[in-house]
Amino acid sequence: MDDIYMLADKMILEKIGNRVRQVRLKQNITQQSLAEAAGVSLSSVKKIEKGEIGSFDSLLRLLRTLGLLDVLQPLVEEEQLSPNEYYELVHTSKNKTRKRAVGKLHQYSKEESTW
Repeated sequence: MDDIYMLADKMILEKIGNRVRQVRLKQNITQQSLAEAAGVSLSSVKKIEKGEIGSFDSLLRLLRTLGLLDVLQPLVEEEQLSPNEYYELVHTSKNKTRKRAVGKLHQYSKEESTW
């Protein structure tokens, strides 16, 4: 595989479009039925497959419909803390625990009670 950082943006978009087309054909889905299932126009499907990805929303819908959303998983995962970062997080939270209260307890008269 080519180093993606060495490719021009247009080439990356074309590769994404080709991959979407390959998966669609492998699943034996027409462009029209993919467009209907994804809720996008037929022209959007054709453009995306040519590498003319103008709308990330449309691409996202196609990826979801084709079962390819897992390629975006690293972008939506929460970053894991290293053991050192976790220790520091726990250690700093222990240092900030309250030592004293500032407010006073409110005394209610027995007459105000509804019991």
